[in-house]
Amino acid sequence: MKNIAILASGSGSNAEEIFKYFTKSKKGKVVLIASNKEDAYVLERARKFEVPFFTFSKKELEAGLVVQKLQDAKIDLLVLAGFLLKIPINLIQAFPDSIVNIHPALLPKYGGKGMYGMRVHQAVKDQGEKKTGITIHLVNENYDEGKIIFQAAVPISSSDTPEDIASKVHELEYKYFPNVIESLL
Repeated sequence: MKNIAILASGSGSNAEEIFKYFTKSKKGKVVLIASNKEDAYVLERARKFEVPFFTFSKKELEAGLVVQKLQDAKIDLLVLAGFLLKIPINLIQAFPDSIVNIHPALLPKYGGKGMYGMRVHQAVKDQGEKKTGITIHLVNENYDEGKIIFQAAVPISSSDTPEDIASKVHELEYKYFPNVIESLL
Protein backbone atom coordinates (compact mmCIF):
# COMPACT_ATOMS: atom_id res chain seq x y z
CA MET A 1 0.00 0.00 0.00
CA LYS A 2 1.47 3.33 -1.11
CA ASN A 3 1.16 6.53 0.93
CA ILE A 4 -0.31 9.62 -0.72
CA ALA A 5 -0.09 13.19 0.56
CA ILE A 6 -2.12 16.07 -0.84
CA LEU A 7 -1.06 19.72 -0.94
CA ALA A 8 -4.01 22.08 -1.26
CA SER A 9 -4.67 25.79 -0.80
CA GLY A 10 -8.44 26.06 -1.16
CA SER A 11 -11.76 24.34 -0.71
CA GLY A 12 -10.47 20.85 -1.40
CA SER A 13 -13.25 19.49 -3.60
CA ASN A 14 -10.72 17.47 -5.61
CA ALA A 15 -9.07 16.34 -2.38
CA GLU A 16 -12.42 15.05 -1.13
CA GLU A 17 -12.94 13.05 -4.32
CA ILE A 18 -9.46 11.59 -3.85
CA PHE A 19 -10.22 10.72 -0.19
CA LYS A 20 -13.41 8.92 -1.23
CA TYR A 21 -11.72 7.03 -4.04
CA PHE A 22 -8.79 5.82 -1.97
CA THR A 23 -10.92 4.53 0.90
CA LYS A 24 -11.67 1.64 -1.48
CA SER A 25 -8.27 1.28 -3.15
CA LYS A 26 -5.89 -1.59 -2.53
CA LYS A 27 -2.97 0.33 -4.06
CA GLY A 28 -2.79 3.44 -1.91
CA LYS A 29 -4.28 5.65 0.73
CA VAL A 30 -4.24 9.33 1.62
CA VAL A 31 -2.27 9.60 4.83
CA LEU A 32 -1.61 13.34 5.02
CA ILE A 33 -2.92 16.74 3.90
CA ALA A 34 -0.81 19.88 3.95
CA SER A 35 -1.92 23.43 3.26
CA ASN A 36 -0.30 26.82 3.12
CA LYS A 37 -3.54 28.38 4.39
CA GLU A 38 -4.74 27.88 7.94
CA ASP A 39 -8.32 28.69 6.93
CA ALA A 40 -8.46 26.50 3.81
CA TYR A 41 -11.68 24.49 3.69
CA VAL A 42 -9.69 21.42 2.63
CA LEU A 43 -8.70 21.11 6.31
CA GLU A 44 -12.39 20.69 7.25
CA ARG A 45 -12.63 17.97 4.62
CA ALA A 46 -9.53 16.32 6.10
CA ARG A 47 -11.18 16.34 9.54
CA LYS A 48 -14.33 14.80 8.08
CA PHE A 49 -12.32 11.93 6.58
CA GLU A 50 -10.00 11.73 9.61
CA VAL A 51 -6.92 12.45 7.52
CA PRO A 52 -4.05 14.04 9.50
CA PHE A 53 -3.01 17.48 8.31
CA PHE A 54 -0.64 20.34 8.94
CA THR A 55 -0.24 23.90 7.72
CA PHE A 56 2.89 25.74 6.77
CA SER A 57 4.13 29.09 5.52
CA LYS A 58 5.81 29.78 2.21
CA LYS A 59 9.05 30.31 4.14
CA GLU A 60 8.71 26.89 5.80
CA LEU A 61 8.04 25.31 2.41
CA GLU A 62 11.19 26.83 0.95
CA ALA A 63 13.26 25.96 4.03
CA GLY A 64 12.54 22.24 3.77
CA LEU A 65 10.13 21.76 6.69
CA VAL A 66 7.49 20.31 4.37
CA VAL A 67 10.00 17.92 2.78
CA GLN A 68 10.92 16.63 6.24
CA LYS A 69 7.29 16.09 7.29
CA LEU A 70 6.50 14.28 4.02
CA GLN A 71 9.56 12.08 4.37
CA ASP A 72 8.68 11.33 8.00
CA ALA A 73 5.24 10.18 6.80
CA LYS A 74 6.91 7.92 4.18
CA ILE A 75 5.04 9.54 1.30
CA ASP A 76 5.30 7.76 -2.06
CA LEU A 77 3.26 10.20 -4.15
CA LEU A 78 2.57 13.88 -3.61
CA VAL A 79 -0.63 15.20 -5.20
CA LEU A 80 -1.30 18.89 -5.78
CA ALA A 81 -5.01 19.61 -5.69
CA GLY A 82 -5.60 23.32 -5.97
CA PHE A 83 -2.20 24.19 -4.52
CA LEU A 84 -1.18 27.67 -5.62
CA LEU A 85 2.43 28.09 -4.50
CA LYS A 86 5.33 27.23 -6.77
CA ILE A 87 6.97 23.98 -5.72
CA PRO A 88 10.55 24.66 -4.58
CA ILE A 89 13.45 22.69 -5.99
CA ASN A 90 14.14 21.00 -2.62
CA LEU A 91 10.71 19.34 -2.78
CA ILE A 92 11.12 18.35 -6.43
CA GLN A 93 14.51 16.79 -5.65
CA ALA A 94 13.13 14.94 -2.62
CA PHE A 95 10.28 13.45 -4.68
CA PRO A 96 11.60 13.05 -8.23
CA ASP A 97 8.83 12.18 -10.72
CA SER A 98 6.54 11.67 -7.72
CA ILE A 99 4.68 14.99 -7.61
CA VAL A 100 1.54 15.24 -9.75
CA ASN A 101 -0.69 18.22 -10.44
CA ILE A 102 -4.00 18.80 -12.15
CA HIS A 103 -4.57 21.91 -14.25
CA PRO A 104 -8.05 23.10 -15.36
CA ALA A 105 -7.17 23.53 -19.04
CA LEU A 106 -5.53 21.72 -21.91
CA LEU A 107 -1.88 22.60 -21.42
CA PRO A 108 0.24 24.11 -22.82
CA LYS A 109 -2.61 26.63 -23.28
CA TYR A 110 -3.70 28.70 -20.29
CA GLY A 111 -0.94 27.62 -17.95
CA GLY A 112 1.75 29.43 -16.01
CA LYS A 113 1.96 31.74 -13.04
CA GLY A 114 -1.36 33.23 -12.06
CA MET A 115 -3.39 30.87 -14.24
CA TYR A 116 -5.67 28.97 -11.89
CA GLY A 117 -9.36 28.54 -11.17
CA MET A 118 -11.75 31.07 -12.65
CA ARG A 119 -8.88 33.00 -14.24
CA VAL A 120 -8.32 30.01 -16.53
CA HIS A 121 -12.01 29.58 -17.35
CA GLN A 122 -12.39 33.29 -18.09
CA ALA A 123 -9.37 33.18 -20.43
CA VAL A 124 -10.80 30.14 -22.24
CA LYS A 125 -14.12 32.00 -22.65
CA ASP A 126 -12.42 35.23 -23.77
CA GLN A 127 -10.50 33.36 -26.47
CA GLY A 128 -13.64 31.73 -27.84
CA GLU A 129 -12.32 28.19 -27.42
CA LYS A 130 -14.56 25.34 -28.63
CA LYS A 131 -13.20 22.92 -26.05
CA THR A 132 -11.33 22.88 -22.78
CA GLY A 133 -10.45 20.22 -20.29
CA ILE A 134 -7.95 19.02 -17.75
CA THR A 135 -4.28 18.19 -17.81
CA ILE A 136 -2.65 15.94 -15.25
CA HIS A 137 1.11 16.35 -15.26
CA LEU A 138 4.26 15.76 -13.28
CA VAL A 139 5.63 18.80 -11.50
CA ASN A 140 8.98 20.35 -12.34
CA GLU A 141 10.58 23.68 -11.43
CA ASN A 142 8.30 25.68 -13.77
CA TYR A 143 4.57 26.29 -13.44
CA ASP A 144 2.56 23.82 -15.56
CA GLU A 145 5.51 22.63 -17.68
CA GLY A 146 6.05 19.11 -16.32
CA LYS A 147 5.55 15.99 -18.39
CA ILE A 148 1.89 15.55 -19.36
CA ILE A 149 0.47 12.25 -18.12
CA PHE A 150 -3.19 12.59 -19.11
CA GLN A 151 -5.60 15.01 -20.76
CA ALA A 152 -9.37 14.93 -21.20
CA ALA A 153 -11.44 17.46 -23.12
CA VAL A 154 -15.01 18.66 -23.03
CA PRO A 155 -16.82 20.78 -25.63
CA ILE A 156 -17.92 24.27 -24.70
CA SER A 157 -20.25 26.64 -26.47
CA SER A 158 -20.20 30.38 -26.96
CA SER A 159 -23.15 30.65 -24.55
CA ASP A 160 -21.22 28.95 -21.71
CA THR A 161 -20.25 31.29 -18.90
CA PRO A 162 -16.93 30.89 -17.07
CA GLU A 163 -18.97 29.26 -14.29
CA ASP A 164 -20.47 26.78 -16.79
CA ILE A 165 -16.98 26.01 -18.04
CA ALA A 166 -15.75 25.51 -14.46
CA SER A 167 -18.58 23.07 -13.81
CA LYS A 168 -17.72 21.01 -16.90
CA VAL A 169 -14.02 20.98 -15.96
CA HIS A 170 -14.80 19.94 -12.37
CA GLU A 171 -16.73 16.93 -13.68
CA LEU A 172 -13.63 15.86 -15.63
CA GLU A 173 -11.41 16.41 -12.60
CA TYR A 174 -13.59 14.28 -10.32
CA LYS A 175 -13.96 11.55 -12.93
CA TYR A 176 -10.31 11.16 -13.93
CA PHE A 177 -7.91 12.52 -11.31
CA PRO A 178 -8.26 9.70 -8.72
CA ASN A 179 -7.90 7.03 -11.44
CA VAL A 180 -4.77 8.62 -12.85
CA ILE A 181 -3.30 8.96 -9.36
CA GLU A 182 -3.92 5.26 -8.75
CA SER A 183 -2.27 4.36 -12.04
CA LEU A 184 0.88 6.22 -10.91
CA LEU A 185 1.15 4.03 -7.81
